[in-house]
Amino acid sequence: MNYTEKSERDENKVLYDFYGKCPKVAQLIPLSLQHVLAAVVGVVTPSIIIANVCGLTDAEKTMLIQAALILTAIATLLQLFPIFHKVGAGLPVIMGTSFAYVPTLEAIGAEFNIGTIMGAQIVGGCVAILFGLFVKQIRKLFPDIVTGTVIFTIGLSLYPTAVRYMAGGSGSESFGGARNWLVAIVTFAVVLVFNNFAKGVLKLGSLFFGMIVGYVMSLAFGMVDFSNVANTTSVIAIPQFMHFQIEFVPAACASLAIVYIVNSVQTIGDLTSTTMGGMDRIPTDRELQGGILTQGVMSIVGAFFGGLPTATYSQNVGIVTVNKVVNRIVFAVSALVLLAAGLIPGLSAILTTIPQSVIGGATLSVFAQIAMTGIRMFTKDGMTPRKTTVVGMSVALGVGITQVSGCLAGPGFPGWVHTVFGTSSVVVATIMAILLNLILPKEQLQEEKEEDKNSSRVQ
Repeated sequence: MNYTEKSERDENKVLYDFYGKCPKVAQLIPLSLQHVLAAVVGVVTPSIIIANVCGLTDAEKTMLIQAALILTAIATLLQLFPIFHKVGAGLPVIMGTSFAYVPTLEAIGAEFNIGTIMGAQIVGGCVAILFGLFVKQIRKLFPDIVTGTVIFTIGLSLYPTAVRYMAGGSGSESFGGARNWLVAIVTFAVVLVFNNFAKGVLKLGSLFFGMIVGYVMSLAFGMVDFSNVANTTSVIAIPQFMHFQIEFVPAACASLAIVYIVNSVQTIGDLTSTTMGGMDRIPTDRELQGGILTQGVMSIVGAFFGGLPTATYSQNVGIVTVNKVVNRIVFAVSALVLLAAGLIPGLSAILTTIPQSVIGGATLSVFAQIAMTGIRMFTKDGMTPRKTTVVGMSVALGVGITQVSGCLAGPGFPGWVHTVFGTSSVVVATIMAILLNLILPKEQLQEEKEEDKNSSRVQ
């Protein structure tokens, strides 16, 4: 082996070492930008959806997007560079605002307001911190059958949101119009083609490029309004502290707290996938605890600046499992790019001009992937009569209750029952899945597997 070949091999080794030195710029830039492309739609879109549900002004919507970008950057940096070896996993993950909370946030925002969301988020963040502190004791309540059922329900509950946006968004004068659907379908088609037939950056950034095509098409149809961008005067700014009056509604807090528990379990799954796929090992208890604590801490901090709940990004975990690149400098550069974007109000304002039909066309595939992730989890070892009962009954009750408006708001029910159980299918499905998994007798094969695990631990 000559010197040049040895030098190239050593330089490539840097990419696969979490604590490795800075890679060459020619490697660093594309590897970092692909993580930005994979995450950026998930970062900003939940803020746009919730801002529309809560009837916020364009300026407030811009603020939410700014907060999402900045807090995603900070949360990611904490995961890469833990504080006191406690807050932060010390693993190559991207963490930021998540679609997984959207169904519950929509329900709270529609019934109350954005301030109630922020109050519930603070409580949820505290719950996530408690979960992180006692992660070893609590995680046994969430085996794959429970977590998979809940994630599947989250995906199902997001489908109406995608279709509503594809049609132009509720309240739009052109809702259900052919032009909205044409833009949405073209956007969806581009995402589908790039995701299944393209390679490299085009495949990894399929959502991003699909939205660009849909946006250009919307410009041609005169569907884009730049008035908010024209009114932006600051070159650099940060979101305002306590712009929204925080309110604590017990029912809303309880509802979102349950979702935080579920997403803490999902974080465990993402961190495990990261270490197994990119580092050939399972995560330590300290790494799991640090990752979940970051999720809780950043959610609490974000509530004071208009940021929405945080979670790890599975799409970026997927990139790590494919290319095995775990050098934390690659991820730090991705975070810094998101941070720079969040500090520039003009850029955030431009993101608010994306038509709702474009968002719907792009996110339909995301919501489908969420649902399919859930299915993969509870079918990993095949479907059994017990699994069918747990999944089927939990999803049926959770989705069924939310589809029948006011079914828990009649005589004899206090108002909080409807808020907690009648507005989010995720809450009911989670509780049902946990209870059924604990109550129903385990199948013989499952009991034998658990006995083998226990005996191996004793040995």
